[in-house]
This record gives sequence, structure tokens and C-alpha cells, in this order.
Amino acid sequence: MECLCNNEVAELSSACIGQLWVFENLQMPEKEAIVKSAFRKAYKRGEVVFTHGDAADKIFLIKAGKVKLTKVTETGNEIILDIRKEGDFLGEQTLAEHFDYPLTATCIDDAFVCGFTKNIFEKLVLDFPNIGLQVIKNLSKRVDLLTCRTETLTFASIEERLYGVLMNISKEHGIRDKRGILVTIPLTHEELSFLAGAHRVSITRAIKGLKKAGKLTQKGKSLILITGS
Repeated sequence: MECLCNNEVAELSSACIGQLWVFENLQMPEKEAIVKSAFRKAYKRGEVVFTHGDAADKIFLIKAGKVKLTKVTETGNEIILDIRKEGDFLGEQTLAEHFDYPLTATCIDDAFVCGFTKNIFEKLVLDFPNIGLQVIKNLSKRVDLLTCRTETLTFASIEERLYGVLMNISKEHGIRDKRGILVTIPLTHEELSFLAGAHRVSITRAIKGLKKAGKLTQKGKSLILITGS
């Protein structure tokens, strides 16, 4: 299956919307239909992909650039809740229910995305009923994974929280080798601070502590979780 986005712009993520976790276990004709139905769009740095409160009618795969997910508090302060990068998915809830976007997505780099509207997805399900069935199953698995991530934030120690966050990330983006599990996506200390709910300085200290404890090592910019097996 050829990713059509690569015909639009060079040096994009190798991820293709037809290969995402939400579309696992589909047959090749079904994946090809998804890829052919997708739109492609480029954004400039600072452009908004969607705004908190807008009707959620599109899903997006980030092919290039980074997007921050934010929410404004009652006092007017902007809180960054997550940063999504190449290969990440936005708005997957659109596939299963009617809802409004709960956050604002803003490009922090020039970005390129592909995706499709809710109407197009519903037509795909009518044409290929198995797509709807598999999406429901895969979204259910995703809920279980996010529940595990939430539980890690209750750990008292920042080192434990960070290690738990990295273990959860490795379930999707990890490769096991003799030393442990290599986290295959590069993560800055700032990005880890958002995911673990801690200050950047605390994350730096936690990484040093995990390395000293023999639970974590590093290869270039990649982190390796030492699992002992």
C-alpha cells in the first residue's frame, strides 16, 4: 500500500493513516480505501488546526511538524496538555461519537497533515462494514491503555511516574533488545514534563535518578528502559 502523502511533500513521516493503530486488523482493500479518501493539508507555524468547542468533524494524522494541545483556564492562562509529533493522531473520538473538540490544537512548527471528515468515514463504513467493527474494538483497547497512563500519574515519586510514562509509551513505540526496551520516538525533557505532569527541571533530575538506579540508559537521543529481561 503506497502512502499518497509522499507524492505531495518530501521528507514526511513514514507513518500512513491506513497503518494507524485505530485501523489495525483491516484487509488491504479497506486500508487502500481509507488512504484514497484522505485529504492533505499544510499549515504554517502558529496556525490552529481546531479550536476548543468546535464541532469535531475531522481526524488528522500529523505527517510533519509538531502540534500543541492546549486549554485556557478560567483565569485566562493557557495550559499545554500535550505535544503531538510526526506519526501522531488527532481527533480519533470523531470516529465513534458526536462531540466537540475539548482542546485547541495549534502548530508549533510548519506542519503537514492528512485525514478525513466524519462524513467520509461514515461512507467508508457503509461501503466496508468491517472498518467500523475494527475501529470500535481498537478504540476500546486504546481506552485501556489511557487508563494505565492515568494511573501512573498517581505515583508519589516523579521517578516512578516518569518510568511508568515511558513504559506506557514503549507499548506503542518500543523495540525490545538485549538491554531492555528502546523508546523509538525522540522525546525532549519538555515533552516528558507535560506527559508526567512535572517541571522540566524535575524531569532532568528524575532521568539522572533512573540512570543511577540502573532503570534507564541512553543511546544518542533515544531512551532505553532497563527491564532485566
